[in-house]
Amino acid sequence: MKSSMQDESMNKVAIIGGTGPQGKGLALRLAQAGVSVVLGSRDPAKAQETAKALTELLGDATADISGMSMEDATKAAGDLVILSVPYAGHDATLTTLAPLLLGKVLVDIVVPLAPGNPKAVVMPEAGSVTESAQLLLGDDIPVVGALHNVSAITLNDLSRAINCDILVCGNDLIAKKKVMALIEKMGTKAYNAGLAESARCIEALTPILIRLNISKEVPFSHAGIRICPPDH
Repeated sequence: MKSSMQDESMNKVAIIGGTGPQGKGLALRLAQAGVSVVLGSRDPAKAQETAKALTELLGDATADISGMSMEDATKAAGDLVILSVPYAGHDATLTTLAPLLLGKVLVDIVVPLAPGNPKAVVMPEAGSVTESAQLLLGDDIPVVGALHNVSAITLNDLSRAINCDILVCGNDLIAKKKVMALIEKMGTKAYNAGLAESARCIEALTPILIRLNISKEVPFSHAGIRICPPDH
């Protein structure tokens, strides 16, 4: 029994900022795929309420979504902690959680959208948010950039498959492979896009997609990036 509980803990994924649109969508997709999820928030009560609402939305008694403070959620996670907070709170959140992230992989999905203008980015001094996180946490905590270009509305619409591929970057290959395996459980394809510096390009794609998706000249919304192999 103890071994089973330990295995369950090792497989649990934390989503810090899990009460926001992106975090909730990821929680639904992962729980639907059989992954145990813990939502982390500055407001533990809100995290618990959100977890209950998402579980009811899935209508699946086996879905395992719980809610805690962001510190307790980080502690409860196995290998992977997903950071899904507004860019303005990115560094402060990581500074708080840094001691609790030792032995884990941080999956940073944050994009540095310009204040008041989601059609532009303001890249940090380090080059990207992913690189900033790695610099802040140090080399002992692997940071993997991923899930920057998928719409929150797409993630939350369980009636449809995720309509894009996911570009994954970071300096630790083993960590990237863990993240790619998790992403592919959600039914989409993940690609190794290189070292952390690749996040400069990947993060900057998001405002371009936002611009296209809100354009009156484009007959669709919530589009993402697809890697298209040759048809021959």
